Amino acid sequence: MKHLLILFLLLALPWSLSAQIGEHRNTLSVGPTAGWNITNIRFTPKVEQKGLGGFSGGVALRYTVEKYFSTICSIQLEMNYAQMGWKEDIKDINDNPVINATTGVAENYSRTINYIQVPFLAHLAWGKEKKGLNFFVNAGPQLGVCLSESTKSNFDFDKRNMADRVSSVVAQDTMKVEHKFDYGIAAGLGVEYTIPRVGHFLLEGRYYYGLGNIYGDTKRDYFASSNYQTISIRLTYLFDLKH
Repeated sequence: MKHLLILFLLLALPWSLSAQIGEHRNTLSVGPTAGWNITNIRFTPKVEQKGLGGFSGGVALRYTVEKYFSTICSIQLEMNYAQMGWKEDIKDINDNPVINATTGVAENYSRTINYIQVPFLAHLAWGKEKKGLNFFVNAGPQLGVCLSESTKSNFDFDKRNMADRVSSVVAQDTMKVEHKFDYGIAAGLGVEYTIPRVGHFLLEGRYYYGLGNIYGDTKRDYFASSNYQTISIRLTYLFDLKH
């Protein structure tokens, strides 16, 4: 219930921009966006991980509603295909890679989970509006739907080297995603360079914190939490449809 309340408040944030009193704007911009995600999952009990890299890309739509003092206020909606998931860091008690007795190589495991994601963001910018450089912040809720998942490993699950592993938590290796719907909070910082009659070029660093879990989290379930944490670098090009 607390998570849903937070999500509702964040959904209301972009709409509150239109309630301000400032210099009216009516600019609609659209264009492609693409980036690279580094993702892990906050498992409880803990699973040691490295960041899993994955592509993210789609289309962005931005509506600039006003300039309030020095702040350029916009609403930004995106629809992205994104690769999420986790990559395990399988180590022994001495922090060395665990070697599989059958294959003779270090064990590795990763899960890629593919999503359609829809961030709904308040976009606030300061600096040059029509030509030149500004910097901006994005913040708001993000919704996602799981499309598919795939696993990469170099060992048979029934022949893991459990004797040398520092962690005995392996249930996640064979569990499919139970909750297909994901939701959370996204926030980013970036710079934008505008060239008149050409468009807007944006570079952004963004963080996403999932409020939902990919697995059940009741007392009967194995994991108490299994939510996403993602850092991404994004490039976006926007051109004005309506000005």
